[in-house]
Amino acid sequence: MTSPLNDHDGGADPSAKAASAVTPGVTPRPVMNRLPKYAAGRPPAPVEGLTSYKLSSNENPLAPLPAVTEAIVHESAINRYPDAVATRLRSALSTFLDVPADDIVTGGGSLGALNQILAAFAGQQDDGTQDEVVYAWRSFEAYPISVGLAGAKSVQIPVLADGRHDLEAMAAAVNERTRVVLLCTPNNPTGPALRREETERFIQSVPGHVLVVIDEAYQEFVRDPEAVDGIAMYRKYPNVAVLRTFSKAHGLANLRVGYSVSHPDVTQYLRIAAVPFAVSTIAEGAAIASLENFDQVVGRVQTLVDERDRVTAGLRSLGWDIPDAQGNFVWLALGEATPEFAAAAEAQALSVRAFGTEGVRVSIGEPEANARFLDLCRSFTKVTQAS
Repeated sequence: MTSPLNDHDGGADPSAKAASAVTPGVTPRPVMNRLPKYAAGRPPAPVEGLTSYKLSSNENPLAPLPAVTEAIVHESAINRYPDAVATRLRSALSTFLDVPADDIVTGGGSLGALNQILAAFAGQQDDGTQDEVVYAWRSFEAYPISVGLAGAKSVQIPVLADGRHDLEAMAAAVNERTRVVLLCTPNNPTGPALRREETERFIQSVPGHVLVVIDEAYQEFVRDPEAVDGIAMYRKYPNVAVLRTFSKAHGLANLRVGYSVSHPDVTQYLRIAAVPFAVSTIAEGAAIASLENFDQVVGRVQTLVDERDRVTAGLRSLGWDIPDAQGNFVWLALGEATPEFAAAAEAQALSVRAFGTEGVRVSIGEPEANARFLDLCRSFTKVTQAS
């Protein structure tokens, strides 16, 4: 007798084979075949005789503050769920930002907070029509994925030649189907920050029912005196939401803790859309400790800004035309030479983030990594000029 186990393992049951031949496989939603895949920055390949450096993920190369490590090292209640609404962290942020705690909704990084906004405000209507989400492009590569998964339609507006948002074109793209606009400042991966006056004009130009999301993942690195402050815009306009994160300046990328700030008419729906227990007790404790020692965070960020300024000055002295860098990265618009440059970096034990044939984003890392990157740019310039 043939056992059911043998049949399942490939026995000669003709009826089972016939059924499998006509039964369709599990298929995803059609949108899944249209969405790009998120390409995380790769670690550097080892090269004999060289220390490898990862400059592909916009990570903070500095370890978290000692106070952060001390705050979480003894956390033992990992068998218990965290506070679903991160009450202690929202209270600390309320004091830090001088905003009501009820206006803060935490999430798994700023991307998690963004996904909550899209789930609540952009998708497919009951009649089957798609809401539209307007954003600059190229910008954060997760935007089209998140928008598509929410069921909405992406409306991508090309950035200007200097890497800035084309706010006039973005305003012109807003129509009766637009529900959300995403403003990434500084723009990842090109680098420039939005200015206060242009951003306010843009907000005033769109209908009040359109939610304007100001994504400030790199806000602490901005040194442009005219740069917009998302929190100031939120205070002034009820249809503005702000995204921020502890992943970059605070060096807590692995713990995945971010948040949005918006008015009660928005947050009441974000709490429904929020992923339960997205921020762990460990992440919450680390974020609070980092806020309590923010003066040290500022000092560390300044060392990275100083390195950024050294790198940008070095690039320009070599003849590279690069956009204004206000994050913890620089953008090289290499076009067709992008794969060649990425390969040259890999040969020097540096991993960079290449975007097809558009360009390369290089994170600011350790001083030695930055110096090696500049040396690569010097030799690459000579090679391209010779060819």
